[in-house]
Amino acid sequence: MSNERRLLSGNEAVALGAMHAGCALGVGYPGTPSTEILENYSKLGGKSQWSPNEKVAMEVGIGVAFTGTRTLVTMKHVGLNVAADPFFTVAYTGVTGGMVMAVADDPGMASSQNEQDSRNYARAAGIPMLEPADSQEAYEMTKLAFELSERWNIPVLLRLCTRICHSKTIVVPGDSTTVPQANYVRDIKQRVMIPGYARPAHKALRNKLAEMEDWNNTDGPNQIFGSSSKLGIITNGVVALHALEAAPDAKVFKVGMIYPLPMKALLEFIDSVDDCIVIEESDPFIQTEVQAAGGKVRPRMERYRFGELDVVRVKRIVAGDDSEEAVPPQGKPPQLCAGCPHGDSFGMLKKLDCIITGDIGCYTLSVLPPYETMDTCVCMGASIGIGLGMRHVLPEEQARRVISVIGDGTFMHSGLTGVAEMVYNRPETGHVLVILDNGTTAMTGLQEHPGTGKKLDHLPTGKTVSLEETCLAMGIDQVVIVDPSREIEAFEKAVVDALASNDLTVVIARRPCILALTRDAKFKRGEKVR
Repeated sequence: MSNERRLLSGNEAVALGAMHAGCALGVGYPGTPSTEILENYSKLGGKSQWSPNEKVAMEVGIGVAFTGTRTLVTMKHVGLNVAADPFFTVAYTGVTGGMVMAVADDPGMASSQNEQDSRNYARAAGIPMLEPADSQEAYEMTKLAFELSERWNIPVLLRLCTRICHSKTIVVPGDSTTVPQANYVRDIKQRVMIPGYARPAHKALRNKLAEMEDWNNTDGPNQIFGSSSKLGIITNGVVALHALEAAPDAKVFKVGMIYPLPMKALLEFIDSVDDCIVIEESDPFIQTEVQAAGGKVRPRMERYRFGELDVVRVKRIVAGDDSEEAVPPQGKPPQLCAGCPHGDSFGMLKKLDCIITGDIGCYTLSVLPPYETMDTCVCMGASIGIGLGMRHVLPEEQARRVISVIGDGTFMHSGLTGVAEMVYNRPETGHVLVILDNGTTAMTGLQEHPGTGKKLDHLPTGKTVSLEETCLAMGIDQVVIVDPSREIEAFEKAVVDALASNDLTVVIARRPCILALTRDAKFKRGEKVR
């Protein structure tokens, strides 16, 4: 029965909510902590696919929403940076069918390179945002987001965080919704954002947001707990649960629609208590908005901007305790898997004393002992551009030590434009790019990409994008393919020769991920793969 109680993670709840909302296509790029949303949506029978990167996923979703049917687009917080170009403009074009963007933030950086707060994107782009506090709300707000998207013809952000994505709570599902089939209706002035059409679209967007703020003040998914007139707490998401436990006698305003904020209701709440605190993870988003509107709340203590909040930290905030916090116990640092081919690759590169501009993936762990070989790591695909920048300006002796290292999944995500830069603005000393090709997107859980020849459900696509053929077609001088575990001497010779030449060389270190091999063997045997 659809209304039976279920124990679901936030990611599973979003997937179920999208399914029950009649979503026609789920599309995204894998990124912890958001990855399992699409994987679970696929398991439920929903049509879903991985895109090469988040920008493409966003654009595919926009295409679906332009046809009058519903789409779910998933990514992690830094992925929204990649998708920002279409993201800002689709706020102007609007949509016909419901478009929900599930974006997962990572306070405390459990698996990310920054603590970016996606609420700032909602405000900057003018796109409404909902934020659930548990799996039940993740399910309900996914469905609500589709409804709001179609009511105001605008995409809606669903902001998740690591704790919501991966924690399991009880969900009681509701009924399923049937939505119209896709049907494209031409609307050139609304969909083609030349300046003459974009100017009135911007004004229309601001009018929509004003209407949504009025709705949020009276009918939004916000809740008030308690009746104390002494202490009031304004909070959101999972932190609201911490606040209810940490300060049971306080009056708590839990904000469900984060943007546009229900400012009138918030100011009335502040006036109803003697003392009011805003408690939120990451940036002072609500704090800044409330204070700008004249709301009198306690000053924010900067130390609580960093990392996740929990009941203990919330109690400290309520008590006004700004003293040093206890240092959390050190966990075991992550390591490359035993037998991982990346270990052989970095062992050799360390021996050669290369300057390695690195990238995002399992191989980022080579920065840790015993390898300690990665010199830079900024964002997906940056290894190539950063390496080229170094090559252009370093003295020749140092320039000839620079190597860019990228994984096959990351190469498909954002390495292709780096190769175009290699060819277009060629350094005098050439350049060396090592692609660590383990045949999967390993770091986020063995997802497929265009170079694996398999779809999200791991079934064949019928066509594989070849790394070597693509690089040669783009103008790379030579491509060398080696097995880093079985042909380490050939691998070393290829790198040494490339460093000494002025050529543009791509060395593909190709050996399958051992975890992917195990998974694929289970598939062949017909075993269930988690």
